Amino acid sequence: MLNRLLFTKIDNAPLIIFRVFFGTLIALESFGAILTGWVKANLVDPEFNFSFIGFEWLRPLPGLGMYFYFAIMGALGICIALGYRYRWSIIGFTLLWTSAYLMQKTSYNNHYYLLVLISGFMIFFPANRYLSIDAKKRPEIERYAMAGWVKWTIVLQLFLVYTYAGIAKLYGDWLDFRIIGILMHDKADYPIIGNLLQEPWAHRIIGTFGILFDLCIVPALLWRPTRKIAFVMSLFFHLFNSIVFQIGIFPYLSLAFMVFFFEPKTIRNLFFKKKPFYDDHEIVIPSYRIALVTMMGLYFSVQIALPLRHLFIKDNVLWTEEGHRLSWRMMLRSRTGTVQFKVVNRNNGQSETIDLGDYLTTKQQQRIGSYPDFLWQFAQYLKKRNMEQGKRVSVFAINSKVSINGKPYRSFIDPKVDLANERWDPFRHHQWILPSGQFK
Repeated sequence: MLNRLLFTKIDNAPLIIFRVFFGTLIALESFGAILTGWVKANLVDPEFNFSFIGFEWLRPLPGLGMYFYFAIMGALGICIALGYRYRWSIIGFTLLWTSAYLMQKTSYNNHYYLLVLISGFMIFFPANRYLSIDAKKRPEIERYAMAGWVKWTIVLQLFLVYTYAGIAKLYGDWLDFRIIGILMHDKADYPIIGNLLQEPWAHRIIGTFGILFDLCIVPALLWRPTRKIAFVMSLFFHLFNSIVFQIGIFPYLSLAFMVFFFEPKTIRNLFFKKKPFYDDHEIVIPSYRIALVTMMGLYFSVQIALPLRHLFIKDNVLWTEEGHRLSWRMMLRSRTGTVQFKVVNRNNGQSETIDLGDYLTTKQQQRIGSYPDFLWQFAQYLKKRNMEQGKRVSVFAINSKVSINGKPYRSFIDPKVDLANERWDPFRHHQWILPSGQFK
């Protein structure tokens, strides 16, 4: 059965049109990051960048470097859409995008992570075998079919994304729609829909639909009787998210994935009417079968495990944030925090309170008070900066308080712990984060 599922040849029209959509969207994302000022705000202006821990060696290029960096990614996106030197283009984009993702997390977004994963998949997909410059230059590579594992890799990845997103919403502040009201509060000035988004009945509809959509959409798309209805619901859901939350290409990338759920013949008739349709359903077992199945098994085991790791870390993930990232916990909470840093010179006992504005942008200051890894990284930065000046220092986070989902501020970080002397472990609880207590 596994051989039939993974290695049956099916028409490749969904993959070919997805390549066109994907390349176009990542080009828009890359050029848009420059034009909207995202690159400037997150990679050019900051004196200190909050990278993913362990990837501090990935630093933004100086001067105009990051503008050229994103322009190159945009150009690679165009090459991918056109199928020009596809393999090198997708490898280049994947490396550049992954590096950009890891070198800053001040503007964290789940679709940035999803792009890393999908780009990695696309390296191994035969996406340039039709309607590509590569196939035009080298007709011998043209094909009308692909192996079933290409489709099911995408489907399973999406199933995990949506299912974990839906399960994560099953907690108090989502189920009583409190968080929906908070998320909609700053949308009041939107034309036409702004006032509607402030209504409690609208919050109930949005919250309920959000859970049901996430949990049901992939099965509904896979089942032929509900497929068209599910597609219409997807169209509404993702366009709503695009308009209300303005989250870049993610809604449109999600819609592009829909091509893998419809019959290949339907996609071929919509986009490639002149393309010969492959309908032989031949099962071809490749020589790399064991390697492919093993790699897919390992990859999806990690994808299943990562979103569950917070269950094995002490305390509530909504409070500690430990195990939050890479877990498809999307649009779940609102965090605000305040903190001050005290640096104590261990040589003479003198101390000073740090003015965050001297080191961080406004957006970074908003993040640092709320997220423990940001706090820890900044403490390490202050330690390193002082060591370069010949000083041995201790760094304390004082007056640290956090509010979750508009609830009262509560003390967050133990002010007696020298953060400069602490280690970071992504898979365990850090005792200097104060207990959540009655937080729910």
